[in-house]
Amino acid sequence: MNYKQLQEDVEKHVSDYFHTHNDPRLVYHNFEHTQEVVNAAQQIANHYQLNEQDFFTVTVAAYFHDTGYFEDALNHEAKGAELADDFLTKHKVNQEVRDSVKSAILATKIPQQPKNEIDKIICDADLFHLGLADFRAKGKLMHKENELIYKKDISKLEWRKKDIQFMESHHYHTDYANLLISDQKQKNIEKLKSKLTSQEEISTELEEPKNFAPVIIKDKDKDKKKKDKDDRPDKGIETMFRITSANNQRLSDMADNKAHILITVNSIMLSLIVSLLLRRLEDHGNLIIPTFILLMVSLTCVVVSILSTRPSIPKGEFTQEDMDKKKVNLLFFGNFYKMSLPSYTEGMIKVMNDKDFLYGTLITDVYSQGVVLGRKYKLIRLAYNIFMFGLIAAVLAFVIAYAAYGKL
Repeated sequence: MNYKQLQEDVEKHVSDYFHTHNDPRLVYHNFEHTQEVVNAAQQIANHYQLNEQDFFTVTVAAYFHDTGYFEDALNHEAKGAELADDFLTKHKVNQEVRDSVKSAILATKIPQQPKNEIDKIICDADLFHLGLADFRAKGKLMHKENELIYKKDISKLEWRKKDIQFMESHHYHTDYANLLISDQKQKNIEKLKSKLTSQEEISTELEEPKNFAPVIIKDKDKDKKKKDKDDRPDKGIETMFRITSANNQRLSDMADNKAHILITVNSIMLSLIVSLLLRRLEDHGNLIIPTFILLMVSLTCVVVSILSTRPSIPKGEFTQEDMDKKKVNLLFFGNFYKMSLPSYTEGMIKVMNDKDFLYGTLITDVYSQGVVLGRKYKLIRLAYNIFMFGLIAAVLAFVIAYAAYGKL
């Protein structure tokens, strides 16, 4: 099935649907919001490297997830799932994809209850804006839309209380969203709380007698906490390091899996060569060279694959001089596993109290991961090349042996 073309058809269909069913009350849940959810869903899907079918499923669910608002705002998820199913049925999309799309759309109903990876991606994409810097603008549109739909005024104070309650009860379901935007979401919550406190203070002051002059006492501890908070490392930088480390770990796991596949396959081949072919060499001398080639290819692949996964462990100690020169990476176990706990604790405290040392350590850690990954993938590529070309050479050798001697 041509998912790319069908995806374009979905986009056009939903775009036309929003324009033909225009509702002036939907100032937030409009096609612009839908497009933002699609972009967020595809961003998360690309991170997890979904296959073509799953990527299509995520995209379709994102496009249709709010189409039900035009008929039933309270149960728009069910209606959106129905509209998506009708469209996909007309285009002869298989039942598995249709069920996945419906499941993903229904999972966005608050409280969200995703059942699988695709559901989680759609749920996080739908509320991706909670962790963005322009959250306030989206919140204002949502506030206005609720007033228009339910035909009642909602005060800013009441709306902010509900907003805070909702955001504190919400959590992202994918690791990617948690790493990327959960920190900004927490900042958004803190901003809302700050504004809520200010509003409540103003309301209290308005209710106080005019002849009462409250004495304002400056909270030094609060100011100190605020200053300490401002001095903390930027959350965006921390998030960048976390995502980079997580990606490196995922790539390392992939390399180990590739090496494991080669080791397993070639171990089986070695067993077959030893148990079957070597016994026949006395009677079939023409098989000596092809068998030897195949044997060496398998053995070399196993050795190179093992080398790619074989760990290299440093001495496990660091000196005071290393600490003073900020040359040691205390985030890697190989640099401290022989040290005593007090020495390691002292070193970590020094790292945490020195911003330059902290960032330098994080940079070193990411760089070290990259160096190890480079070595791993270089050896894995070599092993796969040996396996591919060696297997071709061995097969050709067997063919030549058969052609020359007429038997195997």
